[in-house]
Amino acid sequence: MNDPAKIEEFLSKIKLTGKGFTTDCLLLEVYEAGLDYPDFLKAEGEDPDASYGGKTPAWAKYHMRQGKRVFMVYGGEGRGRRSHFSETP
Repeated sequence: MNDPAKIEEFLSKIKLTGKGFTTDCLLLEVYEAGLDYPDFLKAEGEDPDASYGGKTPAWAKYHMRQGKRVFMVYGGEGRGRRSHFSETP
């Protein structure tokens, strides 16, 4: 997905529970990581501890980018979820 408005709408509906990294709204975590206008999103996999608009399961992996800033969330069934931020030179 490459439309910033659609990405923000999508991320605002993601809730992550379970082990490791959790949030009631993934969009707020993306903002906290410094991506205030994400222009790329890739979501894949399936995680029963993730929900989209209140429905489970949702995706297990999220890769968001804004320019050279990248914020990733990895997890899945039976594994603790973690997040990672990087900025390429």
